[in-house]
Amino acid sequence: MSGNIVMLMLGVSTFLGALGLIALLWGVRTGQFDDQSKFIDGARYDNEEDLQDAKMMEEKRKEREAKRKREYRPE
Repeated sequence: MSGNIVMLMLGVSTFLGALGLIALLWGVRTGQFDDQSKFIDGARYDNEEDLQDAKMMEEKRKEREAKRKREYRPE
């Protein structure tokens, strides 16, 4: 291989590595990897019925919070 090809390959691989590092840092900074309950929920709700119950409870909780926000009127 000629020196030009090796330099081109080094430049492209360095650029792609830097691009991947920037993407990883962006993901960490914006919280893309913050799923603290994923593994716990996976063990806790291991069948379809439990998962549906958990989803229903979460929707009810969100509805209550939305209702509280609508009813809240500071004086």
